[in-house]
Amino acid sequence: MLKNWIKIFLYQLKNNKFFTALNVLGLSLGIAGLVFAILYWNDEQSYNAWNPNKEKVFYTVTNLGEGNIWGSSSAALAPKLPTAVPEIESFCYTNGWYDNGIFKYKEKKQLVEKVMSAQQNFFSFFPFTILRGNAATALQNDGMAVSESVAKQFFGTEDPVNKQVFYKKKYYTVKCVYKIEGRSSYEPAVIVNDVETYLKENQDKWGNFSYSLLLKLKNPADADIARQKIDKLYFDYRTVPSAKESGMTPQEYEKKYESAHVILEPLKSLRLHSVVEDAPEGRGNLQFLTIMVVLSLLILILSIVNYINLATAGAIKRAKEVGVRKILGAGKANIIRQFVFETVITTLFAILLSLVIVELSLPYYNDFLYKELVIYGGQFYLQLILIFIVVVIAAGIFPAVYVSNFETLKVLKGNFGRSKSGIWLRNAMLILQFAIASFFIVGSYIVYQQVDYMATKDLGFSGSQVIDITYNNSYDREDENSEKITLQKFYSIKDRLSKIKGIKEVSAGTFAFGGGSINTSGFIYKDIFVQPQNMAVDFNMLEMMKIKITQGRGLSEKFASDTIESALLNETAVRMIKEKDPIGKTIEWNDKKLKVVGVVADFHNKGLNQDIPPMIFFHFKTVPWMIYNVHNIFATVDPKELETTLPEIEKYWVSEIDPDYPFSYDFVDKRFARTYESYAKQRNLFSLLNLVVITIALFGLFALASYSIQRRMKEIAIRKTLGAETQTLLKELSKQYIVFCVIGFVIALFPAYMLLDKWLDNFAFRISISPIPFIVGFIVLMLLTLIVVLSKAFQATRVNVLKYLKYE
Repeated sequence: MLKNWIKIFLYQLKNNKFFTALNVLGLSLGIAGLVFAILYWNDEQSYNAWNPNKEKVFYTVTNLGEGNIWGSSSAALAPKLPTAVPEIESFCYTNGWYDNGIFKYKEKKQLVEKVMSAQQNFFSFFPFTILRGNAATALQNDGMAVSESVAKQFFGTEDPVNKQVFYKKKYYTVKCVYKIEGRSSYEPAVIVNDVETYLKENQDKWGNFSYSLLLKLKNPADADIARQKIDKLYFDYRTVPSAKESGMTPQEYEKKYESAHVILEPLKSLRLHSVVEDAPEGRGNLQFLTIMVVLSLLILILSIVNYINLATAGAIKRAKEVGVRKILGAGKANIIRQFVFETVITTLFAILLSLVIVELSLPYYNDFLYKELVIYGGQFYLQLILIFIVVVIAAGIFPAVYVSNFETLKVLKGNFGRSKSGIWLRNAMLILQFAIASFFIVGSYIVYQQVDYMATKDLGFSGSQVIDITYNNSYDREDENSEKITLQKFYSIKDRLSKIKGIKEVSAGTFAFGGGSINTSGFIYKDIFVQPQNMAVDFNMLEMMKIKITQGRGLSEKFASDTIESALLNETAVRMIKEKDPIGKTIEWNDKKLKVVGVVADFHNKGLNQDIPPMIFFHFKTVPWMIYNVHNIFATVDPKELETTLPEIEKYWVSEIDPDYPFSYDFVDKRFARTYESYAKQRNLFSLLNLVVITIALFGLFALASYSIQRRMKEIAIRKTLGAETQTLLKELSKQYIVFCVIGFVIALFPAYMLLDKWLDNFAFRISISPIPFIVGFIVLMLLTLIVVLSKAFQATRVNVLKYLKYE
């Protein structure tokens, strides 16, 4: 029996090569899209899954009010935690971010990125595989733990344990070598324990939120209890003293200025569900991941619908085969099994082709996502088997049952071709195809509009021909003259760069365009508390970037007070203090009284998906320690001299400033463009999937129109004989598809508007959805439909009518 089924399948394949190819290709494209989404899903879900502590470890996020929610922002609570919060089994402080630096071993010197500082119990929170040494004592004193890759780079085949490595003006001893087996929110290349010293220095400074805190709870169910007790610590040791200084009750102070509140995020869901992006390996984009999976499922549904349409339409040609088999004794179940078997073979071919498509496209997909995905793993193959089963059931069962219900006598008499059986379902599925295609076309257009809006919006500054040079601002804070030396070094660099031909202006600030400021401190004006970004700048910084002053004046060397007590606020900060004329007013910033001399026009220093925060500007000398936060030096370059200027800058930089670090720069406008790069990728993804969807839909429409028109060839021949014009025939043959197109488009209208409007809510600055995307989408869909249908209909009107009139 099986041999007979295979012969029949091969015979049908031979006689319907083109439509079988369309079927397999349509299914393979749908499956390939879902495979891509599964690979991405598996990778994101694998973060911390290997960690046995994932249920008990919590990442501490601090909410300071005014929208300031940070992950790497805990005070030095260490002395108070064990007694105040008995629900905690242990805690571990880290510096919260990756550093980088030059490591030296004997004559070998290497720049190492992803260097982390953490307390000595770090490995009890992240039990990486220890290849050499002892993890329990690795971070004691001046101990260092290194990853397997770093160990190979520095020591080759030597045993790294107890070797001394020079880093940041001191020697560290390698105590262990580790390997990270799975994806983790913490994947440091090197770990040291410098954080311990800073914790001791700042254990009484409850306003210094400079550390990242990990908690391991005895019982994960007690997370809310632990959170409340940590909140009480902040209230007792931060809010109460501050209220006393302000002459208020703690309740009044908390109501007015808000107290610090913590959020405890479980490690198991940190990657995709964190409210911040501060984990060292960053946060995954749950929305983008969901969009990918949902769109991939839609495409697979479209492929399955396409398959069912083609299978049921093509069943007409096999009606007599089924009738003969029934006469010969074949039962209904036998016929169903045969057609399901054919679907199994077709689906297997489609899956194999989809894997080929995925394998060939995976490098481009990885570049798109900045991933290193590969096709392997038992979990993936189980998911692939599940896809196979779902496709066979969804695409195979109905056509098989449909065919098995053919009435033997009607089929053998040749009247089946005139039957309306199954047409209603094919029409419904064709409408569904039109609806899905409409959704993708309209969605693609709206996403394109939003990304184009971000690319062309006035940012409030001009980054054209301004280069952003990465500055490794090294300093020794133990030196009492460190602030002065660091400032002098900056001015020396500024002076030297200014003399290079082609450079027009040089300046710096404690922020990066596209990255924002790395420092924030609150100020008070008439009992109004504002938490702005601290924007320490050089005198000419705002003018160089063409940032406007809307009231008052900018900072100038002409005024001695501008390095002592002058400050500028941006328009957002002015609105928050509710002062129409802020010029000359005094604000209390930390322990200083600063006089507002100007108002800066709002500009975007972060992505357009975020509101413009309040900002305060002052000169480096006003707050001397701010010079430590300068990590970017900006220079305006003459475009005519660019080819010679950049090599000159690099030559000077490598020889005199950072000989150990590679010279790194970027154009400001390009760097800012990367703040919405992920959304540009969503646009590209939507466009690509849009192309795939339209291709699959056109496959189905082409095949279905071919079968439908083929069934009406005798009708067409008779109409032509009776004098029907070609135009009339084309109208008659295409009108039903136009109706289906309109119905499908109408069905897609509300879901497209609702879902795209929700996606646009991600942006603080967004477009409004206009009728244009829907009009364009409808026109595009209608044109594609008419091109396919009319081409087949016109071809049908050109045939020899005698061929069909002589039939029977």
